[in-house]
Amino acid sequence: MRVAIVGCGFVADLYMQTLRLHPDLELVGAWDRDPVRLGLFCRHYRVPSYTGLEALLEDRRLDAVLNLTNPASHFAVSWACLDAGKHVYSEKPLAMELADARALVELAARKGLHLSGAPSRLLGRPAQTAWRLLREGAIGQPHLAYAEMDDGLLHRMSVRHWRGASGAPWPYRDELRVGNTLEHAGYALTWLAAFFGPARSVTAFGARAVREKGLDVPLAEQAADVSFAGIEFESGMVARLTCSIVAPHDHGLRVFGEDGILSVDDVWKPRARVRVRRRLAVLGRTVESPLARRQPLLGDAEAIALSKGRRKVDFCLGPVEMARAVREGRRGRLAAEFCLHITELALAITDAMDGPPRVRIESRFAPLEPMPWAR
Repeated sequence: MRVAIVGCGFVADLYMQTLRLHPDLELVGAWDRDPVRLGLFCRHYRVPSYTGLEALLEDRRLDAVLNLTNPASHFAVSWACLDAGKHVYSEKPLAMELADARALVELAARKGLHLSGAPSRLLGRPAQTAWRLLREGAIGQPHLAYAEMDDGLLHRMSVRHWRGASGAPWPYRDELRVGNTLEHAGYALTWLAAFFGPARSVTAFGARAVREKGLDVPLAEQAADVSFAGIEFESGMVARLTCSIVAPHDHGLRVFGEDGILSVDDVWKPRARVRVRRRLAVLGRTVESPLARRQPLLGDAEAIALSKGRRKVDFCLGPVEMARAVREGRRGRLAAEFCLHITELALAITDAMDGPPRVRIESRFAPLEPMPWAR
């Protein structure tokens, strides 16, 4: 699939870490509204640059666009690309307003185009391994899940000095305004929704726990730095998700079942440890086994090779999945309806600080297919 990148900031550097490892993707060019940033990016990676978004969209060689812009620009850029007949893979969220996200899904459907989006760690080896263990009944009937997306005390880190490979600064001001929930909740939400199906409702709470961060963003402009969400799924499953930039780093997931506990130590890592702890009957009581057995990670030769020696996220798993879905004429695993559902959940949790605490979730999606090597 011939793709172009729109938005050449910090996130684009992350995609470029692995893009050229994937023969399914051919990078045709890039564009950014900041000419200095565009020049630095294109020189560093030796990528052709477009003179403007219009020139990019008029390029008949181009099949799809990777929308890696600031979240506030996601809707406008994705709309323009879909309207021009290009498939779109968007960074999260699809849009900052639910109505806009729905409009993108409807436009893609009318145009017969694929609309997909981040995050894509669901397609990786730990997620697929955990999912098959749940399907096979490794812990019996699952009842409850706890997921953490804590990233440490952000304002005590040297965020002003963080740079991508091409020199792009980490957009800490945007991160504070958008909020770590909207930026990061999807890493856990995609796993939970794929494993347990559509959510029916969310009950959430958000707050600004750190009043003074000293990061040049007034408190009134900051999103919540901590949020808690209780999610009820149509399947009867219940989950609790915590997001913060206050508590120590923790990206763990635990699923509590009738016969045991399944745990993943970090939903970001491409080779995260997946463990199963069985429940035992002892003297008329049920206790958890002191031994948590580590499970071998599933994966075909390609998946294993791509995860070797890497501790960071392969951001290109999603674009590769979209490219293969287009080529094979099938629904993508991270299809538009699924991405809309994740966006609706993330927005409901993010908006809880100033909006209603309990929200009915309206969107639904068809069951996802596991990766071929994890069926």
